[in-house]
Amino acid sequence: MASYPSSQGNIPPPQFPMPSPQPDQPSYGYPFADPAHSTSDFPVADAAPPPKRSKWRHFVKGTQEMIKKRWPRYFFLTAVCQGIICIAFESYTFGRFNAGVDEETAKLKQTADVDAQLKTIPTFLSLFMLGFLYEVVLTWDALIAKNTIQVIGLVISNLALLIYTSIQISDIGIAIDKLRDVNIIRGFDTWWSVHPMLVAIPCILAVGTISFALIAWKLYQEFAWDILKHIGADYRMKKRFLHYQIYIALLKFDFFFFIGFTVQFLVVVGGSSTVETALTAAAIPVTMGILLAAAWFTKKEFKPGVYGIVALYLGGLAYFIFKLARIYDPGHAEAYRPVAKSLSAFAVLTIILIVCTIVNALVCMFNFGHGLKQHLNAPRQELDKDQVSYSLNDVKQPQIPSRMTID
Repeated sequence: MASYPSSQGNIPPPQFPMPSPQPDQPSYGYPFADPAHSTSDFPVADAAPPPKRSKWRHFVKGTQEMIKKRWPRYFFLTAVCQGIICIAFESYTFGRFNAGVDEETAKLKQTADVDAQLKTIPTFLSLFMLGFLYEVVLTWDALIAKNTIQVIGLVISNLALLIYTSIQISDIGIAIDKLRDVNIIRGFDTWWSVHPMLVAIPCILAVGTISFALIAWKLYQEFAWDILKHIGADYRMKKRFLHYQIYIALLKFDFFFFIGFTVQFLVVVGGSSTVETALTAAAIPVTMGILLAAAWFTKKEFKPGVYGIVALYLGGLAYFIFKLARIYDPGHAEAYRPVAKSLSAFAVLTIILIVCTIVNALVCMFNFGHGLKQHLNAPRQELDKDQVSYSLNDVKQPQIPSRMTID
């Protein structure tokens, strides 16, 4: 064993130097403290807060999660495939209809009724494209937000589209018959070439609706745990959050049915005056602003704003009741005849949705001041704290003794 000379010699006794922190590394308050194994016995400098995740990153991450999970992926693919097939069939119908129209005869025999019949199929096609594209967007939004209520609403809206496509079969048949009577469309080839496509569309929607309903049940079970982590186990808070989700979903469906009614009215019927037409067209952006304000007022729990929105809802309800009565008014029935069934269906569904929206708006307003606002307006990263803490507990390192030893 090596021995050291006495202290009287020229060689000093050995020292054990304590390591000092490097200039480019932070000091952790104790010589051998390791930030990867820090405990309460070793004070560590405060870590920087995690950066806020942007909405775009949230959407991208949510889309990736949706694609990885089985039932959300099936639900989204069902909506996309259904939309592509139905739009393709409707586009074929539109192409065959245009090919069968004699443009020169249509110009010679141009009347208000002929113009309305010629606009019927383009109107149906435009509404179909809007409806299916909007449904795909709402499907993606519902799966990203894990909104069970919106998923159920999509099942109901798909059923409404099924009813609408069933109505269009007779409306397009009547339009082709009237145009054939005045020789604008000749022969029966046009009708018999498009009739199988028109019948196939509601059949596809029926299969899609059944698939939606079955997958929605699986999504309900899957999203229940996410809602529990978001809101907690408080039954009353979960009920308030449920009413809020219903209200937001109703606002999104209100927009589509109002736009669908307005487009049919402007394209096929038109206003009795230029002022009425201009006001009806201007109502589209105004409606978008009202619905966005309604969601914002409810999220921020601003009661005066909600009162104003409910008053506007009542005005919209009166408007659609007036339009529904006017469709069957003998003095105006002729102008509405080409799309009477379709407009009636949209008007009735919109009236039902507005009534439900008013009721849920009042319920949400009664829930103001009970703590839901804090959950809805909390920063996004705070909503994931529980998940982060669970993952940290899973990989927790073993405790290091507070007493330092030198081997």
